[in-house]
Amino acid sequence: MTYLMRFLPILTWGRTYDRETATSDLIAAVIVTIMLIPQSLAYALLAGLPPEVGLYASILPLVAYTIFGTSRALAVGPVAVVSLMTASAVGEFAQQGTAEYLGAAIALAFISGIMLMAMGFFRLGFLANLLSHPVISGFITASGLLIASSQLKHIIGISASGHNLYDILTSIGSNLGNTNLITLVIGLTATGFLFWVRKGLKKQLLGIGVKPFLADILTKSGPIAAVFVTTAVAAVFDLASRDVRLVGDIPSGLPLPHIPSFDSALWLQLAPAALLISVIGFVESVSVAQTLAAKKRQRIVPDQELIGLGASNIASAISGGYPVTGGFSRSVVNFDAGAATPAAGAFTAVGIAVATLFFTPLLSHLPQATLAATIIIAVLSLVDLGAIKRTYAYSKSDFTAMAATIIVTLFLGVEQGVVTGVAFSIALYLYRSSRPHMAIVGVVPGTEHFRNVDRHKVATGSRVLTLRVDESLFFANSRYLEDRIYALVAERPEIEHIVLMCPAVNSIDASALESLEEINHRLSDSGVDFHLSEVKGPVMDRLQRTDFVAHLSGKVFLSQYDALCELDPLTAHISESHTPKKAARSDIWDGPEI
Repeated sequence: MTYLMRFLPILTWGRTYDRETATSDLIAAVIVTIMLIPQSLAYALLAGLPPEVGLYASILPLVAYTIFGTSRALAVGPVAVVSLMTASAVGEFAQQGTAEYLGAAIALAFISGIMLMAMGFFRLGFLANLLSHPVISGFITASGLLIASSQLKHIIGISASGHNLYDILTSIGSNLGNTNLITLVIGLTATGFLFWVRKGLKKQLLGIGVKPFLADILTKSGPIAAVFVTTAVAAVFDLASRDVRLVGDIPSGLPLPHIPSFDSALWLQLAPAALLISVIGFVESVSVAQTLAAKKRQRIVPDQELIGLGASNIASAISGGYPVTGGFSRSVVNFDAGAATPAAGAFTAVGIAVATLFFTPLLSHLPQATLAATIIIAVLSLVDLGAIKRTYAYSKSDFTAMAATIIVTLFLGVEQGVVTGVAFSIALYLYRSSRPHMAIVGVVPGTEHFRNVDRHKVATGSRVLTLRVDESLFFANSRYLEDRIYALVAERPEIEHIVLMCPAVNSIDASALESLEEINHRLSDSGVDFHLSEVKGPVMDRLQRTDFVAHLSGKVFLSQYDALCELDPLTAHISESHTPKKAARSDIWDGPEI
């Protein structure tokens, strides 16, 4: 039973499910359903798919996540970034509007689901750590700008194309002369209305005495109101005859479950894009889930989340949908509305199914400009230009990775942007790791503490030099350590002892061990003893399996103070009054450098 509960979290929370919990979930489901219907239609069009596909991708995936997911508040379904990535990936193999395009999108969801479930079963959730936060932030910001710009053609009422910012804006600029003024009025009005609803409606409703819960529902119903009013206007005034682009007929009824056709050539071509969509979707989803879980002192299981998202994508493919993941805005709404368990998602699925069965014919006169306005308002919340400034101020190297991701995503494409971000992150990590921080340290007079000589007033003798290395030692930085020690010895001919202080060394690989052996040999030939201090237990255990310690010219000391007391007792016991004046800046705290 415990093994089943690990893979079927519903068996855990389902045992205590009661009427009160069900009521909370139902209320949350009503609010999320109101929000999800226009979003599903809009994101399907963003992906280049018929609008009903967005609804299909919002039914079975929610049920699957209810069974396999661990987050109590995550709302799974179509999201803007994944929709954009789907359009980019599938657009390389088929023309929008064709059966081949839809088939490829369905296959993409199925492949992504298989990959996610495989990653979950083999506990490979750590692979998502290859995407640093600056890279993810830069990618989402760039994607938001790209998505918003791609929807301008629907707001203006013109034909335009392009998969990057330059192509999109160039195409829009060349077709501005064909602007449909009625469409432009609808698009700008809907955008302005939705922006006001998001930013000011709730505050005004609360100001006139509306209860918070009702004010929240009315605010979340803004997109529904925009859809209803613009659809009615388009139908009454027959705007289709005035070249206003409408959604058109949306088939009513639920799709029949089916397994996507297996085309080995297509699957191989889609596999790289499916992997990127899987990783991006997982990172976005698990970040939201962890944030919301922490607020209620709950926990999620990242590897099980992979299985839950994988099952959701397979369910989406079986029901004729496209790739899905946990959405930020919907999940926050679900959380704020009081969702107590993943069952809220299942109730939402029922609401979407009812809308798909009975209400889709009413949307045939819905202007595409309204859906475009819905997308623009939704994705602009993803754009965080302030993060660029904050990252630049804090870390120039992380800013480089973020800027590269943004530029490549905007001007080359989303897939290239993700790959660039990952490549920059790995390259910068290897560069930083290959040049670890090392500091010459001395004893703080009157204490047993050692600090960086460049930051504190410390005592150092001429016979003993202590070098603290603040990084694990491995193949990428072992040669750097050798060069640093040889240079220090060459600069100080009076040195008799070198002590490598290792409080931050968590591991030493085989390459680093060979470097330590070479350092020991060369120092011994120079008449300098080589010592280690403050070596962690697991690291020492591995060193003792070799003959390194037996051949060490010096000793391994439990603490750096013990080493100094034995090798240079006069310096170790120097008083505060004898503090060398050359070491200034005693008022500066060096943070984690201890």
